[in-house]
Amino acid sequence: MSVKKILCVVGTRPEAIKMAPVILALKKERWVDVRVVATAQHRHLLDQILVYFGIEPDIDLDIMRPSQTLASLTAQLLLDLDAVLLTEQPDAVLVQGDTTSAMACALACFYRRVPVGHIEAGLRTWDTHHPFPEEANRVITGKLARWHFASTQSARQNLLREGVSSADIFVTGNTVIDALLATAAREIAPDPDRDPSKRLVLVTAHRREHFGEPFRNICLALRTLAENNPEVQFLYPVHPNPNIKDVAQACLAGLSNFTLCAPLDYAAFIAAMNVAYFILTDSGGIQEEAPALGKPVLVMRDETERPEAVEQGSVKLVGVEAESIVKEAQRLLDDEPAYRLMARGVSPYGDGQAAGRIVTVLREHFS
Repeated sequence: MSVKKILCVVGTRPEAIKMAPVILALKKERWVDVRVVATAQHRHLLDQILVYFGIEPDIDLDIMRPSQTLASLTAQLLLDLDAVLLTEQPDAVLVQGDTTSAMACALACFYRRVPVGHIEAGLRTWDTHHPFPEEANRVITGKLARWHFASTQSARQNLLREGVSSADIFVTGNTVIDALLATAAREIAPDPDRDPSKRLVLVTAHRREHFGEPFRNICLALRTLAENNPEVQFLYPVHPNPNIKDVAQACLAGLSNFTLCAPLDYAAFIAAMNVAYFILTDSGGIQEEAPALGKPVLVMRDETERPEAVEQGSVKLVGVEAESIVKEAQRLLDDEPAYRLMARGVSPYGDGQAAGRIVTVLREHFS
């Protein structure tokens, strides 16, 4: 088999985490020339992950600009990625998830008739405004993809519902579990500032559709929980976007048991998840990672494209109203049987072998 060139495109921290196992697995294959393209949609957060996994981009678009709009980001991505495709002439391109980088790359590949593999395909809420713009991004990417690497049977059913041929769908598990298990197996130094005798609640909240009043409600709920539970520690690595950072600082700074910090590097964040009592989040990826570590997750959203962990009971949707968030979080702090029901350590998202399955599909196709 002749050597095939495959481009792996990453733009954000979650993309890099989930693409890293695939990049590393492909680099072990003699039949493929792997080229990593960093759009740098999120510059600093992306760089942390690439350094952690020992991946150096072959092409860096350095696309991030202060206060960039989705329209300007998309336009620039299309132009720059089209130039990359023209120069590189790849046999295939891999994208991950539901970012603007993934969507724009799929569209650029469509225009150049380059086949696209979509990793973590088939997630759906069926509401294009929630999450925004991720739901539209992944639907568009899915319409243009050649290979659909779905994490679960539920995601496969979503794709079939949209008319994707079953022959083009491959249920692989989620590569985030590959990355998680590899990281959890490493020796990670404990946080010297944490009191191990106190329970820790880990918080992440950054979604674009929560900017404004919804995020202020989330912060109000967090403040109430911290004030009502002085014996509990709260840790919130804050996203640098001013719509998040400025509001969080104004509402939560100064609470003695509430730590606001810069985003943690990947290994430190996994370590924080591993010692957390439970997690409050509006993130998608944490809904996949935390159940594998036996950590209950309260999702501050009204819907999720990851229903599997909700169905098994380790994840619960609590919305963005302060009263609901406080009620459900306090329940986990006060009701040990209810806590134990959610802290079962069962993951519906994979066994840590997803990257190998993706490589096998591509190898068989090109052979």
